[in-house]
Amino acid sequence: MKERILLFIIVIGLTTFIYVFQNYTEWGLALFVCLMGVYFVASSIATKVKSRKESKNPKVKDETYKPFVSVMIPAHNEESVISSTIARVFEMDYPNFEVIVIDDRSEDNTASVIKDLENNYNGRLKTLIRSKDAFPGKSAVLNDALNLAKGEAILVFDADAQMDKDFLTNLVYELQPKDVGAVQARKVVKNKDVNLLTKCQNNEMTIDTSCQVTRDAVKGAVELRGNGELIKRAALEDIGGWNNYTITDDLDMSTRLHIKGWDVRFCKDTVVYEEGIMYLMPLYRQRRRWLEGTIRRYLEYFWDIMTSKKMSLRVRLDTIAYISEFIMPAWFIIELFILISKIIIKGASVNTLMSSVIMGCIIGIGFMLSCRYSLRKYDKMNRVDAFTQAVITAVYLLMIWFPLVLFIGVKILFMKKDMKWGKTTHGLVAHEHAIQKAKEKIRQAKEELKKLLKM
Repeated sequence: MKERILLFIIVIGLTTFIYVFQNYTEWGLALFVCLMGVYFVASSIATKVKSRKESKNPKVKDETYKPFVSVMIPAHNEESVISSTIARVFEMDYPNFEVIVIDDRSEDNTASVIKDLENNYNGRLKTLIRSKDAFPGKSAVLNDALNLAKGEAILVFDADAQMDKDFLTNLVYELQPKDVGAVQARKVVKNKDVNLLTKCQNNEMTIDTSCQVTRDAVKGAVELRGNGELIKRAALEDIGGWNNYTITDDLDMSTRLHIKGWDVRFCKDTVVYEEGIMYLMPLYRQRRRWLEGTIRRYLEYFWDIMTSKKMSLRVRLDTIAYISEFIMPAWFIIELFILISKIIIKGASVNTLMSSVIMGCIIGIGFMLSCRYSLRKYDKMNRVDAFTQAVITAVYLLMIWFPLVLFIGVKILFMKKDMKWGKTTHGLVAHEHAIQKAKEKIRQAKEELKKLLKM
């Protein structure tokens, strides 16, 4: 209810502002764009300064810092991928960790698969089978597993995760400072070349990498991403564990850590690979969950963000800057609604282009340039490919995020909150490979049959 009331106040306030100052709204949007530009320039300079400092004085790793780590892998209907993920985790060269795999009410053979593997790893693999009536959601899964965990730090992987052998060895050093509560690894889509959707998702993650690096450079509000996140147990206990009533456990935790004064770091050189979604509707369901969780956590913790005595000024300003990205779609929709109302009620003519459209185009161009920079820097694309992919990704994000902002806004205002989190189906890559192999065998059989008929 609190979220609904706050969003209603924001919408009414923004609508009133646009209506009263409709002849001057372009100045408001221009100021908004200028502030975004200043933030971008300042953070870019900070990133370059940090990069130069680290190149001149490389960070010295404390080789004695080897906390015991509990690796948690929640699994719901993951029988096709969970065995290979567990095997990959145990290949990590870090000397001091255990693995806890949790079956969350699966309807396939996930539970029996992980139970069969339990004796293969010398007692280092624990399994937890949740009952069918257990509280739903990834947060509840992780909270249940936390009761079994012995680690001073908790590393969370998705059931389809892949990582290099030195993943944990490299990541754990970032967690050593006393004020650091969590560290996030860079995410990369392992099947990015399957189709245009998976390519765009990888580009999206590359852009996110660039943003996270920037936020890390200014010691801003770096966020956890669910897969490949390492969290200090002391920080977890300080915030009371995961929030069972959120649909985005990682984003919710990030904000609560910041409110409590914990620093969250980003490690761009340590990569976790995950499976991109290959079909449009499942992708919309996943992004709907992400966006709804993003907006709801800001509405829920808005007052805490504004008043927290432990949150640094940098983190607070960075958080506010990030929230402002939702203003543009809302501004456009409200301005369009006011314009249509004038035409219908007053018979007004449309003789000027909406200010939000103009400013939206400016922001779009800025985004494409930023996207091109990210793809060049982190994915090492050439100039032409980076520009082409930047344009395609901008269109992709417009088609995915813009309508979802409207839908989620309406849902929060007028619909009942639910815990439907739109689980991502894993194992489709292997499934697609199997289909391709079957097709190839059929083709070869047809060729052989043709040769026999000719004889």
